[in-house]
Amino acid sequence: MTVSARPGDPVITPALVAEHGLTPDEYAKLQDMLGRDPTFTELGIVSALWSEHCSYKHSRPLLRTLPTKAPYVLQGPGENAGVIAIGDGLAVAFKIESHNHPSAVEPYQGAATGVGGILRDVFTMGARPIAMLNSLRFGSLERPRVRYLFGGVVKGIGDYGNCVGIPTVAGEVMFDDSYEGNPLVNAMCVGIMKEDELITAVASGVGNPIIAVGARTGRDGIHGASFASEDLSAASDAKRPRVQVGDPFTEKLLLEASLELIRSGHIVAIQDMGAAGLTSSSAEMAARGDVGVTIDVMKCPVRESGMTPYEILLSESQERMLVVAKKGHEAQVHAILEKWDLTTAVIGEVIAEPVYRVTEGNRVVAEFPGIRLVTDCPTYTPAACESDDIARLRAMDVAGIPPKPEEADASWTLLSLLASPTIASKRWVYRQYDTSVRTNTVIGPGGDAAVVRVRGTNRALALKTDCNGRYCYLDPRMGARIAVAEAARNVACTGGRPMAITNNLNFGNPRRPEIYFQLRECVSGMAEACEALGTPVTGGNVSLYNESPIGAVYPTPVVGMVGLIDDLAHITRSHFQRAGDDIVLLGDSFDEIGGSEYLARVHGVVGGAPPRCDLPAEKALIDALLEAIASGAVRSAHDCAEGGLAVALAECCVMSRDEPLGADVDLNAWPAVPLRAVLFGESQARVVVSTPDAAAVIAAAQRHGVPARKLGTVGGKSLRISLGATQLDCALSRIDDAYHESIARLMAEMPASSTPELVS
Repeated sequence: MTVSARPGDPVITPALVAEHGLTPDEYAKLQDMLGRDPTFTELGIVSALWSEHCSYKHSRPLLRTLPTKAPYVLQGPGENAGVIAIGDGLAVAFKIESHNHPSAVEPYQGAATGVGGILRDVFTMGARPIAMLNSLRFGSLERPRVRYLFGGVVKGIGDYGNCVGIPTVAGEVMFDDSYEGNPLVNAMCVGIMKEDELITAVASGVGNPIIAVGARTGRDGIHGASFASEDLSAASDAKRPRVQVGDPFTEKLLLEASLELIRSGHIVAIQDMGAAGLTSSSAEMAARGDVGVTIDVMKCPVRESGMTPYEILLSESQERMLVVAKKGHEAQVHAILEKWDLTTAVIGEVIAEPVYRVTEGNRVVAEFPGIRLVTDCPTYTPAACESDDIARLRAMDVAGIPPKPEEADASWTLLSLLASPTIASKRWVYRQYDTSVRTNTVIGPGGDAAVVRVRGTNRALALKTDCNGRYCYLDPRMGARIAVAEAARNVACTGGRPMAITNNLNFGNPRRPEIYFQLRECVSGMAEACEALGTPVTGGNVSLYNESPIGAVYPTPVVGMVGLIDDLAHITRSHFQRAGDDIVLLGDSFDEIGGSEYLARVHGVVGGAPPRCDLPAEKALIDALLEAIASGAVRSAHDCAEGGLAVALAECCVMSRDEPLGADVDLNAWPAVPLRAVLFGESQARVVVSTPDAAAVIAAAQRHGVPARKLGTVGGKSLRISLGATQLDCALSRIDDAYHESIARLMAEMPASSTPELVS
C-alpha cells in the first residue's frame, strides 16, 4: 500500500524537523528506515516515540546494569509495572513515574493526571490498586510561586486519589533552591493480584481486533511526551495545552472495567494510552509481540470535530486504554465496557504483514517496517565528566565552619532544624489525602514507612519512597546508595523485609557531560545497593531535562521500596510508645556533617562529602532490627536521617501528637566526635529503638555485628540530652510547634488565588 501525505499537511523542512525534537542524524536515520521522506504524520509519530520520555535513549544502556531478577520477581522492567510474588498465590504490582514538566506549568492537572497514569500502569497488569505514594520536590516555600506550585500539586494528588478511592499512604517532600524552576512530582502505585491473573501488554494473534477503550480522544496533551523531553523555560507557560486534563470518575469506571476484562478471558493484552497516547500503546504492544498492526484513525472515538491523524495519534487525553481482544469476542468486550458506561470501538487489528500501518479510511498516512519504529530508536552514551565546581564543594572543609552564636543554645539549633520544611511534619500535605479508604491502612503518612494490610492474610506490605538529592549532587554514587539503603531501613523499621524497588531517575540535560556523569554514577550506586540488600529493580521511570533558566535540579534518583511483613503482630511504629522504656541506638555515629540539613539550614552551606554508606553494615542493621522485632523486644523503631540523632529523638517524642512522650538521653558515648556531628550529623545505618528489654535488643545486634548502646529512657514532658557540657532541655510543646506547624504557617501566607509566572 502506498503512503501519501494528507492535503493541507505542512511541508517537511529542517525547521519543522528541529521543532519535533529530532536531530539531523536522527532524521537521516528515519529516512533510511523508511527508504523515503516521511509524511507529517510519520514525523509526529517518530518525534514522540524517539523522545527521551518514551525511548530512554540516553539511559537505556545504563539501566541494563541494574539487578532485576530474584526468585520472586514475576515481571521485571519493560512492562507497565513490575510484579513480585508474596506467597499464597498472591502478587504485588508496583511502579513509580514522573509528571514533572506538566506540574511546573499546571500544578493541579499535572499532578492529578500523574496519579491517574500510574494507577493505570498498575491495573493494566491485572492488579487492584490498594495504595498510592508520592515523592515531591520544590524550591523554597518563602517564595509565592513555590507555594502556588506546592499547593496545586498537593490538591491535585489528593483530589484525584480521593475521588478514585485509593488511599495515599506515604510519601516524602523536600525543599531546596535547586528545584525552584523545575519541581519534581513522582507518583507511585501499589496493587494486589493473584499470580495467575497477571497480564502483559504483548500484542498477539493475527486477526485479533485492536480496541480503543475509555474516554474519547481530544486535543489535550498533544506532544506531552516531547514536552517532557525538553528543558523548561519562561516560554513553557505557553505549553499549558500540552498538559492533560484528568477525570477521576471515569478512571474509577475504567479501573473496574479493565479488571473485569482481564478476568473475563476475552482479551490477550491491554495497555494504557499514556505518554504519546495511541502511538506508543499500539507501537509498543506490536514490538513486544513482534507482530504487525494496522490502525484506522477514522474509527477512533473523538470528542472534537476535524481532528487529524497527527492529533489523534499524539493526543494524551486521559483515562484511555488500548486492548487486543480475541477474534470473535468483540461483542463480549463491548458488553463489559457498556456495563461500565465507557466508550469502545474496534480501530484496528493484528496483522501477519510485518508493518506498523496507520490509515485514515482508505488513505495510508503512516507506515513503518516491522517493529523498527521502536527497535531502531537511537541510543546515546555521551561524554561523562564530573563538574569541577561540585568536586570542590565536596572537598570543602565543613568542619572548619564556625558555629553561629545562637548555637550556644543547642535547643535553638534543634528547633531550627525541626522547623525546616524538609524535616518538619508533612501533616499539612497528608491531611488533604484520604489515607484510610478501603480500610487496609495500618500505618499511614507521618512515620518511617506506610503499612497496608494484605486482606485475607495475616501479612502486610511496608511501602516507602526516598531520596536525598543533596547527597546525590555532592557524590552521586554515594547518594544513590543512601537512597536505596534509607528506603530499606524505613521499611525495616515497621517490621518489613525489603523485597524490591521501583525507581524514578530525575536528572537534568544528559547531553551535558556533568549531568550524564551524575546519571551514570547514580545508576551504579543504586545497582550496588540493590545487589547488597537483595532488592532487585522491577521497573521505573527516567525523567531527564529537568532544567530551567536557573539550572538543573539536583540529581534525584527516587526509590520506591516494597517490603513484606510476615505477621501483623510484627508491625512497629516510629514514635515512643510507653514511658519507662529504654532507648537503644543501633548503629554508630561518626564525624560527618557534609551535605547535612544542619549545614544547609543553619549555615546556608551545601558542601562537604555526604555521609558514607557502608552496605554490609546496612544489611546487618536490617537483619538485626528484624530479628529484634520478631522476638517482641522492640516497641518502636525510627530511622536516623536528615537532621541527625537529635532530630530523630525529637521526632520519636512528638510524631504522635495525641500521645507525646519525652526522653532523657545521654550522648557522651562518642568523645572523639564533635558535638554538632553527634547531635546533627547524618551518619547512616542508624535506628533509634525503644524497648522494654534493652539487653535483648543489644544481644540481637551483637549477633549481627551491629554496634548498639543504651542511650536513655522514655518519659516526661521534654527532651533532655546530656552531651559533655551541653545540657539540652526542650519542652515537648516547643518541639511540637516547630515540627507540626512550620509548613502550615508558611502556606498560610499564600494568596487565595495566584499563578505567578515561571522563573525566567
